[in-house]
Amino acid sequence: MAALPEALAEVRELLLAPDLVRATAGGQRRGGTPSLVSATLRPVTLKAGQRVQLVTEDGQRPTTVNLAPGAELASRVDELLDEPFGSWVVETGRGTLRLQATKKGAVLHRSAGAAPAADTGHDRAKEHLIDPGDPLYAVIGGDAAKRRQVDAFLRALDATLPDPAQLPSPLHVVDLGCGNAYLTFAAYRYLSGRGVDVRLIGVDVRADQRERNTALAERLGWTEHVTFVAGTIADAPVPAADVVLALHACDTATDDALARALEWDARWILAAPCCHKDLSRQLRRQPPAGPAGLLTAYGILRERFADVLTDTVRAALLREHGYTVEVVEFIDSAHTPRNAMIRARRTGRTPTAEESAELAALLAEWRITPHLATLLPT
Repeated sequence: MAALPEALAEVRELLLAPDLVRATAGGQRRGGTPSLVSATLRPVTLKAGQRVQLVTEDGQRPTTVNLAPGAELASRVDELLDEPFGSWVVETGRGTLRLQATKKGAVLHRSAGAAPAADTGHDRAKEHLIDPGDPLYAVIGGDAAKRRQVDAFLRALDATLPDPAQLPSPLHVVDLGCGNAYLTFAAYRYLSGRGVDVRLIGVDVRADQRERNTALAERLGWTEHVTFVAGTIADAPVPAADVVLALHACDTATDDALARALEWDARWILAAPCCHKDLSRQLRRQPPAGPAGLLTAYGILRERFADVLTDTVRAALLREHGYTVEVVEFIDSAHTPRNAMIRARRTGRTPTAEESAELAALLAEWRITPHLATLLPT
């Protein structure tokens, strides 16, 4: 444990060092609320020469300035160090320093070895939609596997939503079955970083998850915009949503989430289903007649076929209710075998008679009653 002033003095020295690679600050200290959500510094090469680029976010939109080394940079760094941020992560050519403010001072973690050389190009392509050094990961945890999943989810979200200028303000997002909420927090971090005014609610049936996630939101300083409630997907007290997320909700919980989204007339839906037990049970009890029965004769094949059939029917039912639907790969199957994502946009399109007949014929041929169909108006 180190005294906070001495720890911040060490951070200051590294921020002003010529071998700075990247630094990020975020979260909040106990008893203090920063005026900024986060701050990121990195060296850049401009026509005017070497500068340190500072990107700050106030929860509404990012602000970027390029600071000249010397007095200008030192003055701005001192202002940032006066902010009651809860954490700093500073990477230099010599290693990485992580500072976590506590009630009694500061915990410092140092890792030796040179950090990867900074890419100082002003227009470099973004490899990650949230920087791996972002303070968010200091709060929610950020191993490589989690960062890959976060990045894959955010790319799907980005591909689903229109340009920020075309989004409603505020944008109401609900994550149904949010669990430990790391994708919930990532969604808020990404959207708010693009200048979107977001109000996000995470729903989970477990009260202890609500308490845990609320505590994390407090550490990040996001409680005005990110809240959590305990309740079932079908009955949680949530007024409405523009965007509905249902990520890895198990079995018919995904159906409950899709039905709730339609109840709200949500404009955008992203659902990454988990297990698909409902139709697998129905196919076991009542196998299809004729040669199609071979597809369900063996347990493992029946389960895999039920996965495909379930999401096919879900997509068709959303289409019946005015949505344009895509079913895409969420993340590489090496990360998780449950890697399909249903992306839907409410366009108000009316299905053709042929499309409706196709769905009815599919349900009749396989003699199934999908749970989602029982929840939706006919």
